[in-house]
Amino acid sequence: AEFGKFPGPILVTSNCLIEPLKSYKDRLFTTHMVGWEGVRHLERHEDFGVLLDLANQMEGFQADAEAAFTHTGYARNAVLGLAEQILGAMSTGDVGHILVVGGCDGTEGDRSYFKELALSAPRDALILTLGCGKYRFNKEHFEPTQGGLPRMLDVGQCNDAYSAIQIAAAIGKALDTDVNNLPISFAISWFEQKAVAVLLTLLHLGIKNIYLGPNLPAFVTPNVLGVLNKEFGLQQVHKSAAQDLKKMVGTSI
Repeated sequence: AEFGKFPGPILVTSNCLIEPLKSYKDRLFTTHMVGWEGVRHLERHEDFGVLLDLANQMEGFQADAEAAFTHTGYARNAVLGLAEQILGAMSTGDVGHILVVGGCDGTEGDRSYFKELALSAPRDALILTLGCGKYRFNKEHFEPTQGGLPRMLDVGQCNDAYSAIQIAAAIGKALDTDVNNLPISFAISWFEQKAVAVLLTLLHLGIKNIYLGPNLPAFVTPNVLGVLNKEFGLQQVHKSAAQDLKKMVGTSI
């Protein structure tokens, strides 16, 4: 939707790329390892002149839009710098739960589940988010906790899942327990290979009770899902985020 409104050429340099819409496909370019049938691919430096020429031909933005802001930069070093505040908030009940909501995004309507989950979370829940899925809700307004802590913490992109894991592990270490005994829930949106790598990493680390969806990877057959559910408590998300949230944090919406 945003590409369709952008009044200029667009260069895609890395995955993930989904099928382009007609509203912008004629001004879309790819390079390096990215490509799509019917989209112009630029391989050499001199090829980029085509993109620059198109940029000069188009009118561009005619007026400034209303300013909008979103908070980012909450990778592990930044968050762990607030460790004492977070631990203090957990001890007083100001922070009662942590939701890790991240992964890929796509065009399917049922991916709104993750936005619904984040927006419905109670005020005492911190939301660690990462990956393209965060763009469905990272511009929304989240009231801070009663103690003033920001609730939506943008950890980064898919490959920053390491940061989220390190944050959870550090909190567990400070409380002399492991991650699975913390009031923390993982809701991972799956779409392509990177999200599978994140999932396998979480399983390798012994993380349990992960919610995965909206669709499952092709290799997660009913039999495989049964094993993952038995050994790790992994389950597919329901259509209703409220139903899952109630199980995660013990609240109704």
